[in-house]
Amino acid sequence: MALTRDFKETVLARAQRDGKYREALFTEAINAYLAGDTATGKAILRDLVNATIGFEALAAEIKKPSKSLHRMLAPHGNPNTENFFDIVSTLQKKTRVKLRVTARTL
Repeated sequence: MALTRDFKETVLARAQRDGKYREALFTEAINAYLAGDTATGKAILRDLVNATIGFEALAAEIKKPSKSLHRMLAPHGNPNTENFFDIVSTLQKKTRVKLRVTARTL
């Protein structure tokens, strides 16, 4: 089911005003990736990019065309490792969220 515009605008507005919410979005995106749910991870990263830096500024920062970044984070997109970590690194700076991986035995 497609998200409504109102829902997307609500997420955008909250992410812009609430640092804890940005942190939670970022954490959930990376956790989704690590769990193998790349579609969810990309969707959340797209929302985070739109709510913080925007695709044009992200493109300028990592020296990639904005259309390429849109494709990478599209449902069937497949960013390579270097591009993915460039996006993550730039988002960490913009959101002021420093991600850290911890391991637990299951």
